[in-house]
Amino acid sequence: MTQNFFQTFILLLLVTDPFGNVPLFASVLNPVPVARRPRIVIRECAIAFVLLLVFMFFGRHFLTALQLSEVSLRIGGSVILLLISIRMIFPHPDGVLGRTEGGEPFIVPLAIPALAGPSALATVLLFSRESTGEVLVHVAALAAVGLVWLAVFLSAEKLQKVLGPQVMTAFERLMGLILTAMSIEMLLGGIREFVKTL
Repeated sequence: MTQNFFQTFILLLLVTDPFGNVPLFASVLNPVPVARRPRIVIRECAIAFVLLLVFMFFGRHFLTALQLSEVSLRIGGSVILLLISIRMIFPHPDGVLGRTEGGEPFIVPLAIPALAGPSALATVLLFSRESTGEVLVHVAALAAVGLVWLAVFLSAEKLQKVLGPQVMTAFERLMGLILTAMSIEMLLGGIREFVKTL
């Protein structure tokens, strides 16, 4: 059971990629007052955690009720990620997401798709097929990953100060490039899966 926990923990850590999402969080939270940022981080991490938890138990029923396939979820998420990654590489005056009400992000893109993205949602959907005992282990692993999210994103401000704005900008653009490749890979994977259904 311990081995299963660590396998699930590592898998969820990789698909949610908190370390890779530091530049995205930093750029999106940049216009937000410093005192307000920790609350937003906690809120967005909580929303992502709850969404993944709900998908773990009810995701398959939800997609069936809306007549959506896992393929459409994957393709839709990849398009959103591609648009975000392009703005990370080529900065826009309005920021990564454009102007938001009060300059504060809500749900998109921090909770979705940065943390609870197509890969993470597809991963927890697979867990729903397993026995109750195994699902509880997956819930515990998801909770542990949620704590890692909080630790990484709450310390992102200090990380920025240590590395400096130039290094963070370079890192953000590099991650934008990697995110572009990942989004294209997701898109191609979704298209491949769709072609198999024809």
